[in-house]
Amino acid sequence: MLAEVARQCRDLGGSAFALGTDVSREEDVEKLARQAIVRFGRVDLWFNNAGVGVFGRLEDIPSEVWRRVIETDVFGYMYGAKAAIRQFRTRGHGIPINDVSIVGVLAKPDSTAYATGKFAVRGFSEALRQELLDQPGIHVCTVLPALIDTPCFEHAANCSQHRVRAAPPVYTPEKVARAVVGLARFPRAEIVIGGAGRAAILLERLAPGLMTRLDARMLHCGFLAGEPGAQTSGTLCEPMYDGHGVRGGWRKGANNGGVPSLPVLAPIGLPLGTLLWRCPSRTWRPG
Repeated sequence: MLAEVARQCRDLGGSAFALGTDVSREEDVEKLARQAIVRFGRVDLWFNNAGVGVFGRLEDIPSEVWRRVIETDVFGYMYGAKAAIRQFRTRGHGIPINDVSIVGVLAKPDSTAYATGKFAVRGFSEALRQELLDQPGIHVCTVLPALIDTPCFEHAANCSQHRVRAAPPVYTPEKVARAVVGLARFPRAEIVIGGAGRAAILLERLAPGLMTRLDARMLHCGFLAGEPGAQTSGTLCEPMYDGHGVRGGWRKGANNGGVPSLPVLAPIGLPLGTLLWRCPSRTWRPG
């Protein structure tokens, strides 16, 4: 599938090559950086985007599964940033971009490892900005997407005993792609993608205690369906050869995504929050 993506890029007039890389292995990431320099002569932008996840309560997730999420979602970003910034410092400019997710601000239940990793990477990005103040030509950017229509929910490990799904509203992957291209042209420290995400961050700042309670109920009911689901390790240790491309198909049916603006979200937020606050205890505690 990587080779197919590279072919599509070349067909569109770009220059591309694919190299399978396990970002949790520093030697793999260093090899990718070396190959990029051999092929193109330099690195201008490094986009850290690899990620894995696991659904389930903390006490139900094996420690080795938790560790594997952190190895990919945190150490993978660190290895990539280290390889890229070494080149950027030599040349005096460059753009490292970290894809963090809105979870890096709000967290979510039933995904402690994933939320911990995203909070860590957001802090890592800010620390890098401070370290690089002596290099004004290097711009560290953080991308905070809301829910995006990708296969990540099928690919996540599942220890919850429930079927995993995407919680609406769900936005198109093109919104993220356009944002990343925009950062390549006009770098910014942080950008939030999706009106629902911007509204949620605003509410978190205004009423953090209330948002903790609402997120706990809305996201628990949103991500875990009522019917049972098989326990799976997902893509934690190897790829899932399911033929999925960019999309996960979550903008269909009950997961029809896209409430893009705060004016629309505001009048539905209070009744929705009240409804989910009364969510029966059987949907609040899996199993």
